[in-house]
Amino acid sequence: MAELKYEIVEHIGVLSESSKGWTKELNVISWNGKEPKYDLRDWATNKEKMGKGITLTQAELEVLKSLLHS
Repeated sequence: MAELKYEIVEHIGVLSESSKGWTKELNVISWNGKEPKYDLRDWATNKEKMGKGITLTQAELEVLKSLLHS
């Protein structure tokens, strides 16, 4: 399996924290040097491990926001 490279460009905020210290965070992340996207997932305290998550473009995030405000 190829190594996954990422750079957290902007930390937006923490939504919650588990009893084991993992945090569910919204960040802007560049995956493998590509255009940064909004990213929502669980992270270990040292940011070396992560859970499954979702990535959204700016346009997708705006649609999600409008759906939540409906």
